[in-house]
Amino acid sequence: MRRRRSVERRIFFPWEGHGGFRRWLGLGRFRPFALAVGAVVVVVLVGLRERRAAGLRETRASLLRARSGVETYLIDHDGGCPPSLAAIAEDGRVPQDAWGRPLRLVCPGRRPDSSFELMSDGPDGIAQGLDRIE
Repeated sequence: MRRRRSVERRIFFPWEGHGGFRRWLGLGRFRPFALAVGAVVVVVLVGLRERRAAGLRETRASLLRARSGVETYLIDHDGGCPPSLAAIAEDGRVPQDAWGRPLRLVCPGRRPDSSFELMSDGPDGIAQGLDRIE
């Protein structure tokens, strides 16, 4: 004689359901895909942030090189400002920031203690914008 196994039956209330929407979507199979998409999003966001930071570092280095050139020009010409940044460059090209835009030279400087100001418009390219680099 066979014995029947007693199967525990449970009554579900309407708000409990049998897995509901998640089971209908098959989130068991969707979970690895969702994790992969999340990981790609995180990598892209970190990459964008690092790309912007690398641009800032490169622009600061360009500003330092141009600054030393302007200071040398001021010393050689008895404090006279260069007519443009192309005058201080060895190859005649205007120094550029990391985004391919030329650096700006204001001579004499707007501040009383500075003989010149050297700046970049920053990533957005707006002159005198909030993200300019001086």
